[in-house]
Amino acid sequence: MRKPPAPSSASSGAETLPPLPTPPLLLITDRTLARGDLAEVVAAACAGGCRWVSLREKDLPAAEQIALFARLRSATAPFGARLTLHGSPELALAAGADGVHLSGGGDAKAARALLGPGVLIGLSTHTLAEAAAADPAALDYITASPVFLTRSKPGHGPALGLEGLSAFARTSAVPVVALAGINSATAATCIAAGARGVAVMGGVMRADPPESEVISLIAAMVERPT
Repeated sequence: MRKPPAPSSASSGAETLPPLPTPPLLLITDRTLARGDLAEVVAAACAGGCRWVSLREKDLPAAEQIALFARLRSATAPFGARLTLHGSPELALAAGADGVHLSGGGDAKAARALLGPGVLIGLSTHTLAEAAAADPAALDYITASPVFLTRSKPGHGPALGLEGLSAFARTSAVPVVALAGINSATAATCIAAGARGVAVMGGVMRADPPESEVISLIAAMVERPT
């Protein structure tokens, strides 16, 4: 299998906080969309070059999330991928995660105080006011969504579009990761609009094989629209 190109590393701009993983492609899990066993899908994505995965299975009880996280850790460890968790800082700590992604309105300062400087902390944002309030002393990145409408989360909108994404990138003091409706055809335009990375879910979860989709996404991220 050909190896995907590697984009340059992106930094949060705060020296005490870790840079975004390289490549800055965040794979968010959804076991209900996965073609087969979730750990196998994640391992295949890592084989394609993904180095950042976040477990997002909030409907499961905490103990089951921790058990599933352990399985994903075994899948990602051979690739040196960062494995984070969408949920509470307390659950991320209990799972031994490399970071946490907070829901909109989450307390980033409290998460940083609990988890320390060596982990990734992200926050979901949907408005420019939320982007402007993002604290670079506590956050490594924010997600801006939905950039495009997506069948993984029907009914979420209106879409920000590339102009809206660009506004988020100009407004936020921390790196912006574009989320929703991102694929190999749109990833490059998101980076060109100012996003420091992209986040994907259904496109990789449903892909057959996941490796090919990830390779295409990473290749697109290092390209620039002409």
